[in-house]
Amino acid sequence: MEPMPVVASDAHRGHDPPYEVNFGKVVQPVYERVARGELLREGLAAAGHPVIAPREHGLGPVRAVHEPALLEFLERAWAEWRAGHGPRAALIPDTFPLPRLGRGSARAPAGGVGRPGWFCFDTATPLVEGSWPAARAAADVGLTGADLIAGGAPAAYALCRPPGHHAGPGYYGGFCLLNNAAVAARALGRLGRVAIVDVDFHHGNGTQDVFWEDPAVLYVSLHGDPAVHYPYFTGAADETGGGRAAGTTRNLPLPDGTGDDAYLGVLEQALRQVAAFAPAVLVVSLGVDTFGEDPIGGFALGRAAYPRIGRLLAGLALPTLFVQEGGYALDALADCVGGVLAGFQSAR
Repeated sequence: MEPMPVVASDAHRGHDPPYEVNFGKVVQPVYERVARGELLREGLAAAGHPVIAPREHGLGPVRAVHEPALLEFLERAWAEWRAGHGPRAALIPDTFPLPRLGRGSARAPAGGVGRPGWFCFDTATPLVEGSWPAARAAADVGLTGADLIAGGAPAAYALCRPPGHHAGPGYYGGFCLLNNAAVAARALGRLGRVAIVDVDFHHGNGTQDVFWEDPAVLYVSLHGDPAVHYPYFTGAADETGGGRAAGTTRNLPLPDGTGDDAYLGVLEQALRQVAAFAPAVLVVSLGVDTFGEDPIGGFALGRAAYPRIGRLLAGLALPTLFVQEGGYALDALADCVGGVLAGFQSAR
């Protein structure tokens, strides 16, 4: 098999949030950094993967997943914030519209720090000057990978940064602005049914939400127990889809300390569910924060697990688009992702 093409954009460098966010005396680290994209690109290029630039697709495919109000906010938020706070300030919400806050109907604030709290569900996803261009480019990276698959490529890898699987139809968070995997999967729907396998340590609440009532898309996720891990409120095994899509969401939460063999056994189970769905194409939300030394994961996978993951995915014999999600152990990031891609190619 020819080396798997890697789609990557330099625009991700503009999404360069501060490495630490101060809330009074509390310092919250921001793990989603420019270095992630650079290390992945350099490591995969060194392994022989051809790197290609994305093609611009416009907002049409993004609007097929995300609500207009979210897109308008993300496009304008930084310029409006900078006008009153200067070029170096990151935009981070500090208040969120929980129903129990009052008896009246919640209304979107007109501006200020309250406005992002209408769209963002956490304080871990700062917006800076280059965030919107980077998010647009990441969606184009995923869509260009989808174009390669639709054009007959057996596999492609989309180096998306910022990642996407926590972003839902009308919200963002979890380091994610636009849901790159969901946008690509919806575009690939023209080929037939689509399966998404999410191997990121954290549950892809946004992807689940996008396809909750879509019977043409199967979403299967292996992740840390949401009782104790982000995003906490979704990812339980009894969440299985709604309406005509009942049964097309499958969550497989796993305990802390899960190692190679246990993880791979559950992945085999997940892939049997994928095979039974008989999709035309596979999208893999490829997070490698399952690595044992990841600073925000809870599993114990070693480097040797990742080629095995790739070989299992290849066993489905489907056109496959890999879309980058999490992974924050910088010293191991390229090895883990490269291992999945190498294992996949060795088995095809």
